[in-house]
Amino acid sequence: MKRVAIIGAGCSGLTAIKCCLDEGMEPVCFEREADIGGLWNYSDNPKIGKGSVYRNCVINTSKEMMAFSDFPPPEEFPTFMPHKYVLKYFRMYADNFGLLNYIRFQTSVTKVVPAEDYEDTGRWRVTFTAGPGEPTTDTFDGVLICTGHHTYPHLPKFRGLENFTGTNMHSHSYRDNKEFEGKRVLVVGIGNSGVDIAVDLSHTASQVYLSTRRGAWVVSRKGFWGYPADAIANSRFLFTLPKSVLQWSVEKMCSFNFDHEAYGVKPSQRCFETHPTINDELPFRIMMGAVQVRPDVHEFTDSSVSFVDGTTEQIDAVVFATGYEYKIHFLDDSVTKIEDNRTCLYKYMFPPHLEHPTLGIVGMVQAIGAIMPISEIQCRWYTRLITGQCKLPSYSEMINDIEDKRDWMNSTYVSSRRHTLQTFWIDYMDQIAEKIGARPNLVKLFVEDPYLAARCYFGPCLPSQYRLDGPGKWNGAKRSIQGAISRCMKPSHKGIQPANVVRSKTRRLSIEIQVPSFIKPYFVVFVLCFLFICVLFV
Repeated sequence: MKRVAIIGAGCSGLTAIKCCLDEGMEPVCFEREADIGGLWNYSDNPKIGKGSVYRNCVINTSKEMMAFSDFPPPEEFPTFMPHKYVLKYFRMYADNFGLLNYIRFQTSVTKVVPAEDYEDTGRWRVTFTAGPGEPTTDTFDGVLICTGHHTYPHLPKFRGLENFTGTNMHSHSYRDNKEFEGKRVLVVGIGNSGVDIAVDLSHTASQVYLSTRRGAWVVSRKGFWGYPADAIANSRFLFTLPKSVLQWSVEKMCSFNFDHEAYGVKPSQRCFETHPTINDELPFRIMMGAVQVRPDVHEFTDSSVSFVDGTTEQIDAVVFATGYEYKIHFLDDSVTKIEDNRTCLYKYMFPPHLEHPTLGIVGMVQAIGAIMPISEIQCRWYTRLITGQCKLPSYSEMINDIEDKRDWMNSTYVSSRRHTLQTFWIDYMDQIAEKIGARPNLVKLFVEDPYLAARCYFGPCLPSQYRLDGPGKWNGAKRSIQGAISRCMKPSHKGIQPANVVRSKTRRLSIEIQVPSFIKPYFVVFVLCFLFICVLFV
């Protein structure tokens, strides 16, 4: 039986354990902390090297889109889960599949090197320390690194910051807004963390200034008719549209929520040239003056900050939401090297020069979508590789793929430390699923089950789609897909209905349009015929 070392027991580490068990291997998971959850296990005391969330953090992806493919979240859980619900979901997943028995808590990995017989066996030597004990080294057939990449704060140099006498911290250390009550606070950075923290601070601070170099496309979690925006956007149908059409549509949807230019956050880049920022409350906080948008920082003094437009504000505190340094401290550069957050990994996972595919890096990717299903599909691929059921391409093919991806990123995204691991969620999931034979065959599915095929194509691309067929097939996948939107919307209508409420006599098709049940088959045929005509004549 092959033994696999798994480093980290967050969302990636948990699914890595399960995937190893599914393939008949023995996982040994090393977790530095005393509990599972990683980033999503909130602590009042942040640690460098461990992911971090603040007290009021709510996940940006809806529960159905962030779920593991064979473990739907409970319908009573909120559509967008606060961190305590995310952790609760992970605990349920771990308990359901018996994963805790394979985790060594309070055990830190300090070094991973190829074993002496690596060339013949592909094995690795892992050095670790349990609690205050002495370092121990053991040999494993494979290693999965599941430590995440939001663990080491990045703080650019700012002129005069050393003279500033107020509070300054990285967003990694931010916990709640109580200590900033009545203060004037500057937040530097307009990514997800920066905007979330600025909004959180605006409820207690006397004034919040939000500094941005380039602006951002700010997307609401809530889409049309109150459905989760990520469930609407991550549709196979939408991603078959021309990029220009899809890009224009997304920008109009963003601007429908609020005028980015009027509010001072509109970027010069198109929406597919930069990572979006997810937030619902920012427009209102700007409208009421609680948050004021400012340009890039020019200089700090002991009690103020000046911006590149010449304006100056008196401030008491600064929160730098300036991203992270991507590091794997226990790996030598000869195994893989990360420079300026740029990696050289095939499919963001495998160092191409290694002779054996026995070391994989999980979650080192920045998709426009949830990371949990990506980590899961990566681990499913890894376990098929290490057991010899799949093979990696040749070195030259992998290098060409890496270079093509870099060229695509350089031509698509604005140059930034943030845009080094970018990919589209459906595209990446399909690429990895294709390698293990788990990509949904929609043509075959349309013949066998047209209604399910329509849900998979026009509705949200749910993680359970990758359990419909192939290795790891799950008999509950169809039922999970059919009930996803019902589960997603359940928490929003738990209240008591008025006595005279008139209930709809229609049924929902996918996420979306309510269609009377007697015309549903004709509606599906009509849509398919319309798309066929578009392909022929447009």
